[in-house]
Order: sequence, then structure tokens, then C-alpha cells
Amino acid sequence: MTKPIVTRDQVVSFTYSIQDEAGNIVEQSDFPISYVHGGQNDLFEKIEAALEGCTVGDKVKVSLTPEEGFGPHDDNLSYTDDLDNVPPEFRRIGAEVEMMNDQGETRKFIVTQIENDKLTVDGNHPLAGKVIIFNIKVTDIRAASPDELVQGVEPMAAPVMH
Repeated sequence: MTKPIVTRDQVVSFTYSIQDEAGNIVEQSDFPISYVHGGQNDLFEKIEAALEGCTVGDKVKVSLTPEEGFGPHDDNLSYTDDLDNVPPEFRRIGAEVEMMNDQGETRKFIVTQIENDKLTVDGNHPLAGKVIIFNIKVTDIRAASPDELVQGVEPMAAPVMH
């Protein structure tokens, strides 16, 4: 029997880790993530292209520049305010704050620094502006169902932060 390969309209499952340029693991999922290859998905294009033609057990390593990955770091998405102006529940590093602009659009900000009675929040993705390396292992390949071809695969696994 021929091993299935990653091609269009296949459900592909994989585990992954993301490393920064220094080789530190910044994110990892030991639980397989699944998507429909060639369909509507949230994968970076370069990763999907690297998986084309793979079989179960194959490993790929993909380096993404900020432009290919989480985008450049935007200094305009970082704000500092007096600590006294911030509600107590947000006065800790890592706290998530949702803010709305004048057009009603919301964005999640993370408290990144508290120093000298000032608190800084950042609306950039934590990996914005960084070159990152995905280490991926294909764990399963199967034909997508008609529903999956239209709606994608649900649910996607949440990454495990390390």
C-alpha cells in the first residue's frame, strides 16, 4: 500500500516547535494540529509549501522572516502610562488588555513592562519583528471530508507555551 502524501484536499496533522534565532524554543505543540492542505487555513504560505509532498513521519524545518511570519514590530502599538491610571487587575507582566479605537476595532495588548511607576502594553504579536524557525513533524494524512473542504478542520489545537 502506498503511503499517503501531502497534496491538495488532504487533512494534514503535525506537531511543531518554534525557535528564535538563538535556538530557544518559544512555542511548542506536542498535540497534533490539523488543516486542509491547499484550502482555507491559517498556515503561513511558506510552511504549507514546505509540507507539499511530505509523508507521515517526515520532518521539515522552515525559517520565516518577520515579513513571512508575524510581521514587523510596530512601535506605534506600544503604549506607556502612569501606573495609577491602570486598573489593579492589569498591573502585572503578561496581563492581557483589550482596547478599542475610535472606529470600534479591538486589539489585544499585553503588559510587557512595569518600571518607575509606569506600565507599558504592547499590541504586537510576541514574535513580531523576529526571524523564527518552525520544526514540524507530519503525524497523519487523510482525505478531507466534503464538510472539511468547505469549513476546514475543527478544532485547531491550542499551542503549549514553554
